[in-house]
Amino acid sequence: MATNAPPRWFHPDERVAAFIDGANLYQAARALGFDIDYKRLLESLNANCRFLRAYYYTALLDEQEYSPIRPLVDWLDYNGYTMVTKPLKEFAQGTGRRKYKGNMDVEITVDVMEIAAHVHHIVLVSGDGDFRRLVEAVQRRGVRVTVVSTIRTQPPMIADELRRQADFFLELGDLQQTIARSHGARPAEGAGAAEEEELDDEYDDEYDDET
Repeated sequence: MATNAPPRWFHPDERVAAFIDGANLYQAARALGFDIDYKRLLESLNANCRFLRAYYYTALLDEQEYSPIRPLVDWLDYNGYTMVTKPLKEFAQGTGRRKYKGNMDVEITVDVMEIAAHVHHIVLVSGDGDFRRLVEAVQRRGVRVTVVSTIRTQPPMIADELRRQADFFLELGDLQQTIARSHGARPAEGAGAAEEEELDDEYDDEYDDET
């Protein structure tokens, strides 16, 4: 079973890459009552290690339609994150309300496996239990894995099997003082505060398909 991440998160000589399930992170932070400051998050990942890259995964509405996530995606793309996106797919629903899904599990899995030979430590920001086998596979290659999610919600937002498989578990709530957006921060850094309700809806549509 995973232990809690130590105070010194990484060894200074470790090559580290992070893989962020955007919808999963957004929903976890919202459930804990804070918004992510992505600049501060990247600075935290860069600290005390040989940090290589932070991948951020999210599905988007078709480019011809307005997407409240787009300002955040553009900001991240210009500020140090490697963006991996794909269109949200619409599917029929009897209620008349448009419903979308956009699971990014395959994209995350492929990228983690490709980089595993070049890193010592992977940070997976997601609570999705489908990643347990992925974590196990990279561990067999000698890579340590830290999973970032939360057990402070009801129910917990990390699957128990994923938490057990990881080398370390880092509680997202413990990072709040380090990575939370202040009220004066730019909206794009805080996941579009001015359009929060629309952003919630779009991430909900993506996240619902993953849980």
